[in-house]
Amino acid sequence: MSQLTAFILGATGETGKELLHVLAANQSISKLVLIGRRNQELDENKFKNVDQRVIDFDKIEEFSESFKGFDVGYCCLGTTKGKSGKEGFIKVDHDYVVGAAKLAKEGGCKHFNLVSSNGSNKDSWFLYPKTKGQAEHDIEKLEFDRLSIYRPALLICERKESRPLEKFAQGFLGAIDFGSKMTIPTKTVAEAMMNNTFKLTEKSIEIFENTDIIKLSKNEA
Repeated sequence: MSQLTAFILGATGETGKELLHVLAANQSISKLVLIGRRNQELDENKFKNVDQRVIDFDKIEEFSESFKGFDVGYCCLGTTKGKSGKEGFIKVDHDYVVGAAKLAKEGGCKHFNLVSSNGSNKDSWFLYPKTKGQAEHDIEKLEFDRLSIYRPALLICERKESRPLEKFAQGFLGAIDFGSKMTIPTKTVAEAMMNNTFKLTEKSIEIFENTDIIKLSKNEA
């Protein structure tokens, strides 16, 4: 496969940061662009092929140029109701995600990778899975040449921000999750996304549940 140009949305999040590291080290990625609210401080020697573009997600339609010219896109955007409130959660996890996907498609992106969530369902009565499922549904309608949706379970990571309940859940579920169905490290998700990028498939839409993601990370899928 020839070298690819790629962008990451949400590279400041835990999964996005892991994805940035694995993609920047992959010699098959000729150019990697981080699209976000602000620039990050990056080691210039380690991230030589990485550029950054700052956009206003609330006026995302004005930043179509930032999404042009990519072969593949990765979306790791996400927040929580606790951090952003109900309306803020819907805005980030649906509106920003779908708005960015639309511009990516219009800009020529062929393969869009979306980090969603275990249990996502647009018909759910509950806010979190309903919002995630609606975002999946709306992006499917954009008809990318290839759409890869990842539905990880509870993400295992070390966050800078304090989330006591999440940390407790990570520890408890991680201790009893012998079948790797309830938890997954963010690094595993990132490795799976990278590996899947270079897999040949005839499917236009592919959905990976938690166990599928783990297999992909090991190149077993």
